[in-house]
Formats: sequence, structure tokens, C-alpha cells
Amino acid sequence: MDKMRQLRLGKDAMDRDWAEPGLDLGVVAAHAGYSRYHFIRAFKEAYGETPGQYLTHRRIERAEEMLRSADLSVTEICHLVGFSSLGTFSARFKARTGLTPSEYRSEHVGRGAALIPGCYAMLWAGGFPSATLKKRAAARPAYGEEEEQGDTSIPNSSDRRAGP
Repeated sequence: MDKMRQLRLGKDAMDRDWAEPGLDLGVVAAHAGYSRYHFIRAFKEAYGETPGQYLTHRRIERAEEMLRSADLSVTEICHLVGFSSLGTFSARFKARTGLTPSEYRSEHVGRGAALIPGCYAMLWAGGFPSATLKKRAAARPAYGEEEEQGDTSIPNSSDRRAGP
């Protein structure tokens, strides 16, 4: 199988499972048939960003959509898109869009249809925070949260869950 096809398999896994807080670099790299660290190098060479940066961008894009269309709190959206830390989510969101999530919502809501009630959005997204938060290990950040903005190095080696 050629290199780009293998990398697309890993990228497809991230596109499909972007909201899973347990999304792990090892699993994504296995989809592509690479070791964890070789996958990071090959992915960056092919796409210009690390798998962690790519996943963070996908999650921020989904958060933008939810902020525009769903009547959910920023904290609920943070957890629904796969972040375990509101602070990290807000910092990454602002670095990507130039606005905090609340500022983004204020600027973009009210230009179209009414917001989807939060209860419907939560059910559509797979559940309520109390059910999904129990599955997460509180002491460990979700994948993509351990990297600093612009950092293209390998995630913190003490975090065994480091991922794409």
C-alpha cells in the first residue's frame, strides 16, 4: 500500500472518531500501519501539521459549528468535541479563531435559524456530560491538549495516552 493511502487511513480514523476523548495515537497509527513516532513524522511531512494539531483543528471546527447552532454551554461543547479541559479548549479556540468561545458565539449567533435546544444537541452528540465524563480519567488530558500551540514535537512522554 502506498504511503499516502496509509496516512489517509489514519486521518480517516481521526475524522471519524474526533469526539472520542480516548482517541489514541497508537490506535490511529495502527490504522495507518505505522509506529506512533514514524506516523507523526510521516503525517507532518504529508500534511504540514502533526496528527495532534490536525485533530485539534477538527475539534475546533466542530465546536464553532455547535457554538453557532446549539443552545449548549461552552463547557458542554468543550466536552462534546473531545477536550477534557475547558482552559485548554478556550486557549486553543482563541488561538485558532482569534476569539474566545463566548465571543465567537456572541458574534455569530442570531444570523439564522434559532438555536437547537441543548437537550436535542446532547442526545444527537451521544449523551449527556455526566455519562461521558465518568468514562474519562480526570488526571489525564485528552489527546491534543498536551501539545502547545505551534509545538510540533512529540507529545509529553509521561502521558501514555499521547496520540495523533
